[in-house]
Amino acid sequence: MSDFAIIWDWLAFAIRWTHVVTAIAWIGSSFYFIALDLGLQKAPGLPEGAHGEEWQVHGGGFYHIQKYLVAPARMPEHLTWFKWESYMTWLSGAALLMVTYWAGSELFLIDPAKMELAPWQAILISAASLSIGWLVYDRLCKSPLGERPTVLMLLLFVLLVVMGWAYNQVFTGRAVLLHLGAFTATIMTANVFLIIMPNQRIVVADLKAGRPADPKYGKIAKLRSTHNNYLTLPVIFLMLSNHYPLAFATEYNWIIASLVFLMGVTIRHFFNTMHARKKEPWWCWAVTAMLFVIIMWLSTAPMGRQTLEEAEARPLTPTQTAMIETPGWDDAYSAVMGRCSMCHAREPSYEGIHYAPKGVLLETPDDITRAAREIYIQAGVTDAMPPANVSFMEPQERQAIIDWYRATPRTFAFN
Repeated sequence: MSDFAIIWDWLAFAIRWTHVVTAIAWIGSSFYFIALDLGLQKAPGLPEGAHGEEWQVHGGGFYHIQKYLVAPARMPEHLTWFKWESYMTWLSGAALLMVTYWAGSELFLIDPAKMELAPWQAILISAASLSIGWLVYDRLCKSPLGERPTVLMLLLFVLLVVMGWAYNQVFTGRAVLLHLGAFTATIMTANVFLIIMPNQRIVVADLKAGRPADPKYGKIAKLRSTHNNYLTLPVIFLMLSNHYPLAFATEYNWIIASLVFLMGVTIRHFFNTMHARKKEPWWCWAVTAMLFVIIMWLSTAPMGRQTLEEAEARPLTPTQTAMIETPGWDDAYSAVMGRCSMCHAREPSYEGIHYAPKGVLLETPDDITRAAREIYIQAGVTDAMPPANVSFMEPQERQAIIDWYRATPRTFAFN
C-alpha cells in the first residue's frame, strides 16, 4: 500500500525543483538583457533603425549584437521569444503554494492567534490577494504616472509595504513573506504575459504587414521590464525566507520584507549603473549594509512571543483531538518530547540553539499534531532529524512515530 505522505512530499520536491530551475532561467535572461540594453554603444555604420550594438565574448567565440529601438526593416526568418521562463516560474510557484500552504493550511497558513479561519477561508484569501497587486499596479502604470517612473516605483513600494502589513494580520509569519513574494512575482509575470508580450506581438504584426511600428509599445514594455529587474532580488529573498525564522518568525517580518525591497533597489542600481558604463555608485553598498544591520536588529528586537502557557491553553481542532486519541499517541509524544523539543521550543534548552529551527515548535499536543507529517517524514521514515541523531533517538522511537502517524485519521489539510 502506497504511503500518501511520502508521495506528497516527493510531489512537492518535484514541483520545487521545477520552480527553482525555471526561476534561474528567468532571472538569468532578465539580468542578461537589462545588462545588454544598458551596455549598448552607438557606433558608425549601424544599420538603419539600429539603436546600438554590443560585442561580447563567451564560450570561445565572439557575439555581435544589435538592438533596433522599434523594429528592423524586415522580419527576420528566425525570432526567439523569451516568455516561457516567466510563465513556468509562476505556474510552478502557484502549484507549490497549493501543495505546501493550501494543502497544509492548518500548519503553514492559518495562525489562530491572528485570525480564526477555516482552511477554505484562508485559501480563498490567499488566492484572491495575489491579483490585487497587479490590478492596482497596472492601473498606476496606465495613468499619467507612467511618465514619472520614479514616483511610480515609490508607489509600488508603498503597495508592497501595505500588503506585507495586511498579510501579517492574517497568516503565519512564514506565510506572510512567502505570499508577499508570490504577490510580487504575480505582478512580474503579469507584466510579461499581459503587457510585454502583447506589445511585442503588435510590433511584429505591423512589421509583417509592412506598417511602421509605433515606438510607444516598446517604451511601455521597457518600463515594465525595468520594474521586473528591480523586483527580482527581493522576490528571491522572500521565496527562500521560510528557511530563516529570524526573518519570518517575528512581528516585524513585514518591516523586514520592506527593507529587503529597498536592498534590492540599491544592489540593482549599482549593477545597472556599472553595466551602463557609468561611474559606479559605491554608496549603494554602504546603504545596503545599513539596511541589513537594521534587519538583523529587528529580527531579535523585543516582541510579544506566545508563551508556552498560552500555547498549551489553545484549543485543539476536532482533527487534532482525534489524532491524540489514536492508539500509539503516548509513545510518539514521548519520543518527540524527549528527542526533539529541547531544540524545537519557544525557549530552546539545547546549547547553541537560540531559536527553534525553521520556526517549528514541538512542545505541546497542538504543536506536534500540526507538524505530524513533517515529524513522520523527518524523524520517522528518515533519520534527517534529529541532525546527526544528536539526541540519540532510538529505532523503536522512530517506529512509534511511524505507527502512530499511519494510524491517525487525517484531513487533507494535515496530509
